[in-house]
Amino acid sequence: MTMLATLILPLSSVTFAFERSHISGKVICVLLFAGSIFAWSIMITKLRDLRKSSRASRLFLSAYRKESHPVALFLKEPLSDASPIHVVYGKTCNSLATALGVHGADPAELFMGAVGSTMKRLGEMQVSALRNVAQRTVADQALILEDQMGFLATAVTAAPFLGLLGTVWGVMVAFGNIRGASAMLSEVTPGISGALLTTVVGLLVALPSSIGYNIIVSQIRRLRVRMDNFTEEFMSDVERYFLHELENE
Repeated sequence: MTMLATLILPLSSVTFAFERSHISGKVICVLLFAGSIFAWSIMITKLRDLRKSSRASRLFLSAYRKESHPVALFLKEPLSDASPIHVVYGKTCNSLATALGVHGADPAELFMGAVGSTMKRLGEMQVSALRNVAQRTVADQALILEDQMGFLATAVTAAPFLGLLGTVWGVMVAFGNIRGASAMLSEVTPGISGALLTTVVGLLVALPSSIGYNIIVSQIRRLRVRMDNFTEEFMSDVERYFLHELENE
């Protein structure tokens, strides 16, 4: 019974404050509430997608490192959008196939000959072009991962200030409605209570958004580092398999 009363009292206080708020304060509270719903939907969606991408990336890296040839997995599995690392790998392998095809190799069989054969040579400029393709794909995938993060950052920074604006505005209205020097405190208190509500709502929007934003940014950064590390690993393998004979000539 005590716990139920503890939960009901703040709710009744919020309801009372909202009813006593000026119209501007009510509008700001509604805007903050709508923004909170949007922010939560973004956080839940991003966390779910990032968890899926992280799992798919770990599985891909494990499968890639089990293969003896850098393009063996490319010939076995179709490109998957679930893992940004797999996307980087697939697009770079497509560019590698195009580069090797320029030397006269059949695209369907260009990876089947002996390593370092005449048809499988790449020049320094071609390897550099492949590296640029990989790096551009990493940047594109990073932009996809960071999609809608700007709104979360805005919610973190703007919600408290919007709440503060509502409070200042509400206090101005409350004191502006005082008539005469003998105004009772009971005449001012409801207006101030309603004015303070916007600051409370603003903080309730900003705090979860800030926590969610930091968690999501941390996971995006981790995936970005994995993409960068894989790019270096894959390009080293490509140079070892397809540039080896040229370097010894």
